[in-house]
Amino acid sequence: MADPNGKLAALMQEAGLSHKALARAVRSAAAAAGADIVCDHTYVSRWLNGSTPRGGMPGFIADAIGRKLGRRLSLEDIGMGRAAVAAVRADLGLDFADRPETTSKTVADLWRADLAESEVLVRALPDSTAWHEASVRWLVAPPDGEIIRTDGGAVGVSEVEMIRSTADMFSTLDGKFGGGHARRALIQYLHTDVRPLLGGRYSDAVGKQLHAAAAEALLLAAWMSYDSGLHGIAQRYFIQALRMAQAASDRLLGSSILSAMSHQATFVGRYREAATLARAASTGPTTALTPTLAAQFRAMEARALARMNDSKGCDLALAEAERQLSRRTPDSDPAFIAYFDEVELAAEFGHCFRDLGRSVQATERGARSIFGDGLNNRSDFFATMVLAESYLGQGEINRGCEIALEALKMGEGLKSARCVQYVREFQERITKGMKSSLEYRAFAEQARDYRLWRQAS
Repeated sequence: MADPNGKLAALMQEAGLSHKALARAVRSAAAAAGADIVCDHTYVSRWLNGSTPRGGMPGFIADAIGRKLGRRLSLEDIGMGRAAVAAVRADLGLDFADRPETTSKTVADLWRADLAESEVLVRALPDSTAWHEASVRWLVAPPDGEIIRTDGGAVGVSEVEMIRSTADMFSTLDGKFGGGHARRALIQYLHTDVRPLLGGRYSDAVGKQLHAAAAEALLLAAWMSYDSGLHGIAQRYFIQALRMAQAASDRLLGSSILSAMSHQATFVGRYREAATLARAASTGPTTALTPTLAAQFRAMEARALARMNDSKGCDLALAEAERQLSRRTPDSDPAFIAYFDEVELAAEFGHCFRDLGRSVQATERGARSIFGDGLNNRSDFFATMVLAESYLGQGEINRGCEIALEALKMGEGLKSARCVQYVREFQERITKGMKSSLEYRAFAEQARDYRLWRQAS
């Protein structure tokens, strides 16, 4: 027998609703939504005994009680969160919604389904059409206007700052240990703490700050999901982050999110879509891009073009990225792009030259792209593996293997599907002739002691 629904019972008592009164209110809420349902007091008894209705009924129950109490209720609030998970649609989160409040509901459904490890989401692959539609809609969407809510708990600047500070903490963990380390904890925080704030009471000024902070937190959730190999979930978080940025009237943040989408698209082999997304990032803002943002967007375009073996286009994009970055000034950038500097750009050069088969240039530029500060372990790992591959490309087996071994040591504390893929690409560059060399045999004997090497194999 199901456990009694104590949350529903408590809300009915708070609202002063009897079984029959709730049944009437639910029928009214359904009628307002254009649905014709059957519901009487016996249905309410079943819900209180722990039964979860199917279809849209849980939403009608939440609406009915919420109207009586004067605040918006979620399915978790009425003790029926599992109903939303069971009804997850395959296209959940792929749409760039018309209204900000629709986005708030969508992300709440995404967080809930993600925490429940919904098979529909976990097994999902990126949808190229969704990238295209989201970017086009963002490019042409009119401003949302004021974002004001007059019911729910009060939300102020201090709550916004809490979101930013918490996201900063998770970002540090992400860079140091990989997306797989604390991704679930971030989603739990967003679901438990941020979701109620989006449904709270705030002024337009606070509402825009709140949506900007939520967009940045969603962007981080997308990156961590992408790094964990959950590409369908990551794409959904990217799209919803883009819509949140639109609600916040922050076009620069929206552009940065499109650039992140481009990064993912390149990784999963959708190179044309990746180049298009990077170009949309460059052309979308109504205000001028800062030099750092312009440089990062051109670098993402270059990365996609290199994978397409478009040497000329890649060189032009990299040259423009370098020119733009040379124009940066202190305090000219939003906080979310502060990480992108000469070291990061050097890493992009290294990736592009490796992919274009320019191994000597890749080692020259790639050697400048390693932080070595212990805080950016994953970035250092990527740069080091690219450097190792580039030495292999020059026929320097011993040097390439030495550097790969350094990377594998560095990667022992990283939980990252992307790191595994970098190791796999290194393995694929090892020819039959290389495998017979003494240098490689000595390296392979040591490499198999490292977790990422075993996972890639």
